[in-house]
Amino acid sequence: MGASSHLWQPDAFAAAVLDWFAAHGRRDLPWQREPTPYRVWVSEIMLQQTRVAVVIPYFERFMDRFADLAALAAADVDEVLHLWSGLGYYARARNLHRAARVIAAEHGGEFPRDIEQARALPGIGRSTAGAVLSLACGQRHAILDGNCKRVLARCFAVPGWPGSSVVLAELWRLAEALTPAAGVAAYNQAMMDLGATLCTRAAPACGRCPLAPGCSALARGQVLDYPAPKPRKVLPVRRTRMLLVRDPAGAVLLQRRPPAGIWGGLWTPPETGPDQDPRDWCRDRLGVPVARLEMLPLRRHTFSHFHLDIQPLAIHLAADVGAVADDDGLRWTDPAAPGAVGLPAPIRRLLDEAAGRTGCQVGDLFDESSGDPR
Repeated sequence: MGASSHLWQPDAFAAAVLDWFAAHGRRDLPWQREPTPYRVWVSEIMLQQTRVAVVIPYFERFMDRFADLAALAAADVDEVLHLWSGLGYYARARNLHRAARVIAAEHGGEFPRDIEQARALPGIGRSTAGAVLSLACGQRHAILDGNCKRVLARCFAVPGWPGSSVVLAELWRLAEALTPAAGVAAYNQAMMDLGATLCTRAAPACGRCPLAPGCSALARGQVLDYPAPKPRKVLPVRRTRMLLVRDPAGAVLLQRRPPAGIWGGLWTPPETGPDQDPRDWCRDRLGVPVARLEMLPLRRHTFSHFHLDIQPLAIHLAADVGAVADDDGLRWTDPAAPGAVGLPAPIRRLLDEAAGRTGCQVGDLFDESSGDPR
């Protein structure tokens, strides 16, 4: 890669990081108070693409309901997704649930202590496996979350975008070389803390950083140039029409989404193509006519790879439908109290609007793009 010369040797680097952590590190986060492999694993999954302050209340609610791995494995996926609602990136929750069931069935209900077995679980990669086994079990494994990538890219002036395979390989080489044999749990937590609290993406606090004396990017006056940003591209726009079907009592119809794809396994209003008359959909699927149809304000939800423009249509049925077949993936729900089902954030907002609790304006933006984690 040709990273520039620098002042840090591995032992000195680790010592500086650990000394800083002893004085300034975060040691009272909920998952640190009882760092079992299960609790650390859940926290690491939640912290992917998500800041600590956002994760803490979700983690605490999750632990209140699923205190251990057995409870999570025995749960219905709807309840898991319900507790995840609003946290975004729902594949994380589905994979967490799947992995819990694999662990229960194949590993005696205990998170595997072998890193290759851990990496084979759904939703667990090299860094997450290393984080769980180092933070909870004290094993020596390097980690490389977004914060660690930023710290290493700046300190060693590693050029290029960390998402590219060549740059990622160099960052892993550095991470492996610098991770100490002793105190690995504190070291890995310290590296994440450094990136989250000092070596931030914008306005880094270089004057308080323990690595500043040997930081190549700082010496060059180019701290904000590292790591290089992801090459920009124009996000495509997808469009969908959602039918907010309501019966005379005010209940709203929801439909479970397929397990794969966006919002997989969650519940949203039924969707139709732009060429399908929603009146025909109601007649064909529900067997009742439409009394009134109202177009609601357009709203946009942004994923990491595309924008989704949602056009909701409020449809008031002329008569009761009664129960809908479970095998049809449909259910009636009270918009004010939808129960323990997984709802994407914009759908939760739409139901709140239907219940009269909030108003959504044209152009409301619901963002599920990458944030600065931890």
